[in-house]
Amino acid sequence: MDLNADLGEGFGIWRLGDDDALLNLVTSANVACGFHGGDPPTMRRVCAAAVQRGVAIGAQVGYRDLAGFGRRHIAYAFAELRDEIIYQLGALDAFCRVFRGRVRYLKPHGALYHAAARDESQAAAVVAAVGEYDHELPVLCAPGSMLAQLAVGAGLRVVAEGFADRGYLPNGQLVPRTAFGALVTDPEEVAARAVRMATERTVVAVDGSVIPCQVESICLHGDSPGAVAAAELVRAALIDAGVTPTPFAR
Repeated sequence: MDLNADLGEGFGIWRLGDDDALLNLVTSANVACGFHGGDPPTMRRVCAAAVQRGVAIGAQVGYRDLAGFGRRHIAYAFAELRDEIIYQLGALDAFCRVFRGRVRYLKPHGALYHAAARDESQAAAVVAAVGEYDHELPVLCAPGSMLAQLAVGAGLRVVAEGFADRGYLPNGQLVPRTAFGALVTDPEEVAARAVRMATERTVVAVDGSVIPCQVESICLHGDSPGAVAAAELVRAALIDAGVTPTPFAR
């Protein structure tokens, strides 16, 4: 099972999360590309550390929205969104190449992640960007989403993702961040949810129902409270359960 985290989301003098600590625990790093978070020095630093540790680097592409951390919806035209995603891919890949690495997958961030899950135009823009930049790049996204469907249709590899530290609705969607139960902050609970996802392929929704969760990668948010402590417990719990943390992209 792959264990991924959102990293490199600080910029300028603002630091968010403990990138170095998380890079010692995860197998894949979703690195911000400068639009919702991140900047050139941060991208360089995180890419260098990830390559050194053998952690797979993914481009976490988002809306051009530093002030809103990419969590505000933007109604992009198809071509503009496609080209801004290619721009972000190229920027991160450049820093990867400095350290003899490369971008190994793509994951949308925040509002783009949710929009691409249901909006055909935005999902198509993500798919077009990946197809034009590197058809071999896997797309990390929600299982059954519009993005997943279009990516499969375009012949791209889709990697289904689950969230150990986010609440789920009974329909399998994430609880909106503005609603009660959106975040799971108890590290032991996060670890138990991760093990359940990896071994039983299910998750407990906010209403107590058990729903399918067929995923290949489990995400921990690097900006969540206690992210490092949760990641430590998650990794240890997975290993104790006989699950080896392994990157899905090589």
